[in-house]
Formats: sequence, C-alpha cells, structure tokens
Amino acid sequence: MNTCHIFKCEGIAKNYKNEPVVQDISLALHEGGFISLLGPSGVGKTTLFNVLSGVEKPDAGKVFLNGEDVSGISGKVSYMLQKDLLLEYYTVLDNVILPLLIRREKKKEARKFAAGFFPMFGLEGYEKNYPSELSGGMRQRAALLRTCLAAYAPCGAGKKEMVILLDEPFSALDAITRRKMQLWYADIAQKMKISTLFITHDVEEALALSDTIYILNGKPGCITKKIDVKRPQNGEFAEQKQMILEAIGVAATPTFLHSSEF
Repeated sequence: MNTCHIFKCEGIAKNYKNEPVVQDISLALHEGGFISLLGPSGVGKTTLFNVLSGVEKPDAGKVFLNGEDVSGISGKVSYMLQKDLLLEYYTVLDNVILPLLIRREKKKEARKFAAGFFPMFGLEGYEKNYPSELSGGMRQRAALLRTCLAAYAPCGAGKKEMVILLDEPFSALDAITRRKMQLWYADIAQKMKISTLFITHDVEEALALSDTIYILNGKPGCITKKIDVKRPQNGEFAEQKQMILEAIGVAATPTFLHSSEF
C-alpha cells in the first residue's frame, strides 16, 4: 500500500453553543487505506465527519486533501450518511447520476457513464426500477455508487483520487446482509482504489474492514487510542476486540467478547 497521506486533519475542534463537542482531533488516511472511527454514542463522531467533509468549518485545526487546505470547503470528499436518502420518485439510475448532474453533465452521457458501474455494484438490470422495489442491501449499494460517482471526474475523463466518508452505512441492515455488504464494500474499495473513513459502533466490523481504528471517547470527544489492526489469527481477534472494548470503557466480559456492538 502507498504510505502517502492522501487525507488528514490536525488539531480539529468544534463547539456548539460555546460547548466543546470534539477537540484536538488529528488523524491521517493513507492512499487506499481504511480508517474506522469507533466510540460510544454522543462523543461527536458525526460532528467530526461534518467538519472533515467541509459541511461545517472547524473552530480550530485544519483539514488537508493531498496537502491542500480544504477546511470548510464541501465537495472535496464524498460523504454518505447513515440513511441512503434515495429519491423515491427517481429511478435507480437517475438517483445515482445526481452528483454528475450537479456538475452540469449532460443527462444522456451521465446515464451511460453510470450504467457502466451497475454490474460491479450488483445493480445490473435494476436501472429503471424505483428505490421502493429494492432490498435494503441494494438500496445501500445504489447509495454507495452515487457517493463514488461524486468523487469521479467528468464522464470519460477518468477519476480523481477518491476519499469517502461513510457514517454507519450498514447499521440498518440485518446481520447476514450487513456481513455481505462489508465483504462487498472491501472488494469494491480495493478495485476502485477508494480511501475510506468509516464510522461504526460495531467492533467486529471495524476489525474486519480497517487498517487503523481510532477510538473517540469522552466529553468533549477526543482520540484516546489508535490501533493498527492485525488480521485476526491464532486468537488475535479476541485480543484486539478486548483491547478496543477496554479503550471504549466497556468491561470485556465473555458476553461482550461474543457480541459485535455496544
């Protein structure tokens, strides 16, 4: 893997109503890497993503993409929220081309370009269907394709480096579908050379997908531990899971060690 830092933030702080939500957040994403941000509810994970995506300006610190200061500038990285936010009155194809139309691509060319990705995303044959006709997993794949297309250069011009922020994208799915989606996304990210920042409450999901896990904890939220993930073997999975649970402040009882969420 290329060890270049394609995306990073330094000393990020964000306040609401003069109350600090996150403070002194620094992290670095390697090109093609996968970082998970793990922590209890209410510690500012989504607030941090709003800052990293440029939706909100930090009160302190900076965000960099390829060395360029992009603090408070939206559209530089792609951001997918927990809900798929598909428009029910648009076909699946017309949903996924929305980022291209926003960039003033011609609809005919945008449809042709986006349709080329449907087989890779398991959506071939569903271009003219509506979201209500899709399963939960298929809706998430459509939303992820739309997110990926937001990171692409104009139709036919290749792609720019893709950095994607995903805020618990699989949490609403049943356990079996979620696992399939995790495996599918890991494969897609490798094929499309996507660099990913991922919010999750699922310890096993973080261990399965990530190169690095950052633990966000406290009020205000701050990074309390950085864990470089070892691919589980010979009992290492349980050891790493116990380390994460302890960092979050959850007692690592046998019950928790056999449960993925907290």
